[in-house]
Amino acid sequence: MPAPAPTTDASGGATAPISPTAPDAVTPAGRGPKLPTRLAWVPGVALSFAVALAALALHRAVPMVNAVLVCIILGALAGNLIRIPATFAPGLAMSARRVLRIGIVILGLQLSLTQIAALGPGMLIVVVAVVGGGILGTLAIGRLLRVPMAQRLLIATGFSICGAAAVAAVEGTIDREDEDVAASIALVVLFGTLMIPLIPLLVGLLSMDIHSGGLLAGAATHEVAQVVAIGSLLGPDAVGAAVVVKLARVALLAPVVVTVGWAVARGRARVADQGGSATRATKKPPIIPLFLVGFLAASVIATVFSPSAGVLHLASSVQSLCLGAAMFALGISVRVSILRNLGPRPLVLGFLSTLLVLVIALTGIALVA
Repeated sequence: MPAPAPTTDASGGATAPISPTAPDAVTPAGRGPKLPTRLAWVPGVALSFAVALAALALHRAVPMVNAVLVCIILGALAGNLIRIPATFAPGLAMSARRVLRIGIVILGLQLSLTQIAALGPGMLIVVVAVVGGGILGTLAIGRLLRVPMAQRLLIATGFSICGAAAVAAVEGTIDREDEDVAASIALVVLFGTLMIPLIPLLVGLLSMDIHSGGLLAGAATHEVAQVVAIGSLLGPDAVGAAVVVKLARVALLAPVVVTVGWAVARGRARVADQGGSATRATKKPPIIPLFLVGFLAASVIATVFSPSAGVLHLASSVQSLCLGAAMFALGISVRVSILRNLGPRPLVLGFLSTLLVLVIALTGIALVA
């Protein structure tokens, strides 16, 4: 895939292309003040959090507007319409990775295992079917479409579990290109956003009650932010059901990432035993990323100690701020040029994966709800 074209500054000189997934991007020499290396992340992180704060303020003024979704959209608009100086690249990379992972850890505080158990065995089977069937089915379809393995794995996990957060978790355990990550996130944003008007339309056409509509939103939609947006459109009774089902899918992120990491490590070992090169990277990704350990620990804390409403509200605000900053940074990597260069196959895979997850969720809810 061709590399992104370099941007130009006000004087017409070239600057490095901005890619939040490329943490070693630096400001070229002679292009304005250069911060010390240890502070190079400050401009990009400050920009990301400023946008997230503005989006949260907008959400408070207009509750129907989802802050995290706004950040994704603003990031995509900025990445396609504005020439962002390379000075911001290190901080955008930090927001897209480290800040995102902090947000995922804090998300664990909202994942009470008791709430998930309260869904009942039937709905839990539906959740497992959506995640397992979505991943395996997407991988099979992607193979038929001849989509590269890394790309179809990122699409499969992102669409079946929790969107960009799942992409970020899995990409740390496999050999992939930055373009694969950016393209997968672009597809998550595209098809997940299309679900926001589609789910309420389906609920009406199928004469589903609001609670079942919430279950469908949580079971079939890619991003947590998109789930909340759909639940808000359906009504207050739908939001709680949607979020709990979605968090049940999020809970499966850890075992999926561990399984992927184990499979990749086993594959590297097999290649090495055969005398080949196990990987291009000098540092092997961990089988269990540290932030997933933190996520699970936070979930156990939420289950055992039942944090007060005030603590949960604070955690939710910090999590929204972190995820908003991360989604803005990730959104910048969602370029129209990336979608153009993808070709039709990943787009078709994204569509079919969305349809697959939706059909599994609809079928399961019809059987158990």
